[in-house]
Amino acid sequence: MKIVSIIGSPRGMKGNTGKLLGEVLKGAKSAGAVCEVIALRGDSVKPCLGCDRCHKKGQCPQKDEFESIKEKVLAADGIILATPNYIFHVSAQLKMFIDRCSSLIHCMALEGKYGASVVTSGGGDEVPIVEYLDNVLMIMGVTPVDSVWATMGITGASKQLPEKCREQAYDLGRTIVKAWEEKWRFAKAEKVQEKHRERMRELMDYYREEWPYEYAHWQRRT
Repeated sequence: MKIVSIIGSPRGMKGNTGKLLGEVLKGAKSAGAVCEVIALRGDSVKPCLGCDRCHKKGQCPQKDEFESIKEKVLAADGIILATPNYIFHVSAQLKMFIDRCSSLIHCMALEGKYGASVVTSGGGDEVPIVEYLDNVLMIMGVTPVDSVWATMGITGASKQLPEKCREQAYDLGRTIVKAWEEKWRFAKAEKVQEKHRERMRELMDYYREEWPYEYAHWQRRT
């Protein structure tokens, strides 16, 4: 299994989010996965311009790393999204990447893949961000198997990951691999995806002239 992790922390793997993600990847590797981490620096993926080119042509015209990252994600079996909590949401770095994934979402291009979300914060409120990331994964076609988060402000001066969080993260990594190997199904994900699938078919019919690439994609699927 090949897992690609997208981490939106400006500290990369050296920060708290990177530490927690690292535990997930230890678990995944112990179960046989090959893992790659893509750290979004802030200049690697630029903000969406709203030009609709991805809907029309299938590619973004901006000259940055987005298209190369997209190809790695498309070739992977598992996707992990990781972020710190910045003012009750994902980091700007990760949000820019998600905003650029519009065509992946419209085409549900990651169907058949398994995923997870990883969130850290200083003082809590991780759950709404986890739910947001899980929903992003689901409407791209990914099946989230679980998530893990840590509130670092309660760990004291050491700023070490709590033992329970490390164990949960390690187990999550192993679970992603097992879910992929055994083709686990999750009712919630299937319900969300079916609803999104129907919405996209209707949307593509409405925008068939404006969004020819995505319209053709859904025509091939029906």
